[in-house]
Amino acid sequence: MKKPKITVIGAGNVGATTAHRLSEGHLGDVVLVDVLEGVPQGKALDLYQAAPVVHHDCMLVGANDYEATAGSDIIVMTAGLARKPGMSRDDLQDANAKIVAECISRSVRKSRDSIIIMVTNPLDVMCEVARRVSGFPRERVIGMAGILDTARMRAFIAMEMGVSTDSVFALVLGGHGDSMVPLPRYTTVSGVPVTELLSKERLDAIVQRTAQGGGEIVKLLKTGSAYYAPAAGVYEMVDSIIRDRKKILPCAVYLQGEFGLKDVFVGVPCKLGAEGMEGVFQPKLSAEEKALLHKSAGDVAAQIGKLPADLGKN
Repeated sequence: MKKPKITVIGAGNVGATTAHRLSEGHLGDVVLVDVLEGVPQGKALDLYQAAPVVHHDCMLVGANDYEATAGSDIIVMTAGLARKPGMSRDDLQDANAKIVAECISRSVRKSRDSIIIMVTNPLDVMCEVARRVSGFPRERVIGMAGILDTARMRAFIAMEMGVSTDSVFALVLGGHGDSMVPLPRYTTVSGVPVTELLSKERLDAIVQRTAQGGGEIVKLLKTGSAYYAPAAGVYEMVDSIIRDRKKILPCAVYLQGEFGLKDVFVGVPCKLGAEGMEGVFQPKLSAEEKALLHKSAGDVAAQIGKLPADLGKN
């Protein structure tokens, strides 16, 4: 049986770690693409030479163009700039919009039936760039952020309580950034609401730490960004799609009336299967939670409004 083919655009830490997880997870053959000559080829070769040791048969190849990506089932977009000191969010958005537009345009020409998973920041806005440029339906443009934000919240709760992360379930909605919406009311430890297990003060601290996203990691590293956890988030999405698991996972999707929101990418629970995003799961929100989600979506919409009007029309 022919293996699924997965293109990972960007051979930096996030892209290379993603290729590592996907191949060793036996999810498919991986093409690693980057503009830097020799970098994707060298990293792909290094990863493939580990195959006999870790016992997988997935092929990994590196490339500087998109010929090798033809016929991809999934395209994972990780390339882009990290925000640097003195760089505004608008500057980052403008720069990465150009990178994403070019990479997605070149890749989808070779893979018209693919599913796009966006990782590049600002994530929700870059999803919109990919949607416009590709012309794909909303089911096939999905952002990886909610899984990462949720994982961080689960990790912090597990650390606080001294329990296994497997025992913690959490839910984080909204845009990937300062306005994300962690939902303690839907967060449980072995089925018990975390609101019954932790004080409001401790829970508020965890929510605040979660909302900081990868900023804490960047401060510790003093350079770069998080990449192990983001790559794990991509793996879970690709796994659910390739193996048609129908998992309910928090991802950035283009809403068309769900939660009272329309024509905006925002993180919500959705079902991922062989067709991509196969439906949005809508837990009932309180008035306060809904207001926070709408505010978060409004922030994303405002940033999307700054994109060039002709983006994707050429």
